[in-house]
Amino acid sequence: QELLVESGGGLVQPGGSLRLSCETTEFSLNNYAIGWLRQAPGKGREGISCISTSGTSTYYADSVKGRFTISRDKAKRMVYLQMNSLKPEDTGVYYCARAGYVSNLGGNFRCEYDYSGQGTQVTVSS
Repeated sequence: QELLVESGGGLVQPGGSLRLSCETTEFSLNNYAIGWLRQAPGKGREGISCISTSGTSTYYADSVKGRFTISRDKAKRMVYLQMNSLKPEDTGVYYCARAGYVSNLGGNFRCEYDYSGQGTQVTVSS
């Protein structure tokens, strides 16, 4: 049973763009903060972005800040990750994840995750 389903991965040249999508039919996506995790080859998963239920608070890891944009469409019950200026080090499996806990202390929005999808492969290579 897949709770979250990602799509949009693929092979792209350095400097290119991809948009990842996340959806679920198992719970109301709109009721949760949703984030994206990335697992590079040979490394653990890292949280790279998260968006609050309202969409007004976001988090980006330093490695993607200024290049990636997370958004959500409540009418479609979708969450997106627009990835621009992709680099070879962005290569990895990208997972959509549901935040079981969020914090927003001093304006620093953070998410902790309890479920994630099966992932979609992103390969940045020439």
